[in-house]
Amino acid sequence: MKVIQQVFNIGEMKMNLFDKLFKKEEEYEYPWYRYYKEEDRHIEVPDLSIYEYFEGRAQLFLDETALEYFGVKISFKELLNRIDICARAMKCHGVRKGDVVTICMPNTPEAVIALYAVNKIGAIANMMHPLSSETEIKNSINCTKSVLMIAINIAFDKINAIINDTNIYKVVIVSPKDSMPSLLGLGYMLAKEMNLNIPKDNEFYISWNEFYNSGIRYSKDCLVHGTSNGDALMLHSGGTTGSPKTIVITNGNVNIVMKQIAIVMPEMGQNDTILAILPMFHCFGLVACLCGMLCVGVTCALIPQFDASRFDKLIRKNKPTILAGVPTLYQALITNPYMRNLDMSFVKYVISGGDSLSPEKNAEVNQFLEEHGSKAHIIQGYGLTESTGGSCIGGLGSDKLGSCGIPLPGNVFKILSVDTQEEMKYGEIGEICISGPCVMSRYLDNPEETDKMVTKDENGVRWIHTGDLGYMDSDGVLFFVQRLKRMLIVSGYNVYPAHIEDLLLKYPAIKEVGVIGIPHPYKVQVPKAYVVLKKGYEGNGQMVLDIKEYCSKNIAKYMIPKEIVFRDSLPKTMVGKIDYKVLEKENQK
Repeated sequence: MKVIQQVFNIGEMKMNLFDKLFKKEEEYEYPWYRYYKEEDRHIEVPDLSIYEYFEGRAQLFLDETALEYFGVKISFKELLNRIDICARAMKCHGVRKGDVVTICMPNTPEAVIALYAVNKIGAIANMMHPLSSETEIKNSINCTKSVLMIAINIAFDKINAIINDTNIYKVVIVSPKDSMPSLLGLGYMLAKEMNLNIPKDNEFYISWNEFYNSGIRYSKDCLVHGTSNGDALMLHSGGTTGSPKTIVITNGNVNIVMKQIAIVMPEMGQNDTILAILPMFHCFGLVACLCGMLCVGVTCALIPQFDASRFDKLIRKNKPTILAGVPTLYQALITNPYMRNLDMSFVKYVISGGDSLSPEKNAEVNQFLEEHGSKAHIIQGYGLTESTGGSCIGGLGSDKLGSCGIPLPGNVFKILSVDTQEEMKYGEIGEICISGPCVMSRYLDNPEETDKMVTKDENGVRWIHTGDLGYMDSDGVLFFVQRLKRMLIVSGYNVYPAHIEDLLLKYPAIKEVGVIGIPHPYKVQVPKAYVVLKKGYEGNGQMVLDIKEYCSKNIAKYMIPKEIVFRDSLPKTMVGKIDYKVLEKENQK
């Protein structure tokens, strides 16, 4: 009987193995689960602050290089030390748990240190584009109720013009040279900062070094234990209507992405270096390309300002094993004439996000990599700021040409009919919807817009309605088709024509305006404005200059229309709305 039982047990084991190897698609809870190990399909959100999670991970590689900046290397151990001192400096200057600190910085060590320091003391980081206009800076500071600001010195004039209209009581001014080697820093100062007139005795302003040194003298404990649902970041997007929105991201939103990256790219780690080109005020750049990389031990080579013409020099100098960026980055890669004979055999991962990459361009980049000795092929992802950046990626063999891959573990995607809201079958196009621990907390002080973007189903599950059209194949692999909502992608940034139109209609000379996107060889798209002037105004070159000057004071540089065309009237639909399709067709001729 024992022998028979053993034979039965062995046979049962073989059948279980057979079932696992040849499990039918419908037996999986979701079809993309086939790409994940069973223990990775449902992952728990760490109930910690972003800083606490990073600190725990950093213990595994304390002596390794965390950041590299113009040849200066900062180990994980030193980075933790500097974060602690910066956190103490913030406490010394009155920042408390729940306060908001605006960080208006490019990618420098100070920006990384400030980000984690803010989180360590239980405050919230409001991430701003340094090229934002005066109006945008003021509105962001006021709507987030920021009390302290960390800002790059080139933004000083704009900040100084609006500082009295805010509740900011201290602005820490950072120079890109602060962490550079001495000689390089001197050269930078002579070349770039001689015309900057920043007062040294003004009550609002303090240099980074003076601010940082105050933290050395502060001896009280400053760590605040965080929770997964605690507010951590404020990022910016247009939401469903295109008007500016402040997106509140929690500790848990970010920390789950840290765990997801480790699962999807398990071989990535201490021997790798990423070119941190995407800026920290960009969700993809901040969460995936900086925090995510640091939490698996990757060295982040910080690039404060990307110059496409010098791309080859960045690669030669840093020898990155990981490249991550928006499609414009890869356009710059394959069109740079100095890349022709460059060896890229050290590149192991190439990741694209922030906008869709056509199958043709995808294949072109893959061919380029192969010709330059790299075994990597481009991996596309999909997500939006409201889903904490990339929530779907082509890892673990799911990267079919032209696809966005599979939902990251813990996330769920479904495709809904735009008309009926019924779930579509595999291969059918509908609106992409996302649920999971990546879903944002809310739009700040805007419950109406939050409810439009995030809905609850009958089980109380929160779903983001992305406003993007796509489909999933029978393997659960996502394919992006087009945007349902009216939006442009300019160098990886969301630009909403309605927002530009609203601004232009406030200009005294403008009666009517329609904004569309036109192709651009590097930025992919740029705005073009068709303008009808009021009586008494002339559409000439001076008017174009005046309108662009007005725009520069009120919107970010990348939103300013590249072209302005004056018209006697704009084409209209049957119901009297501007017919943007007609304007777009005119540009295709």
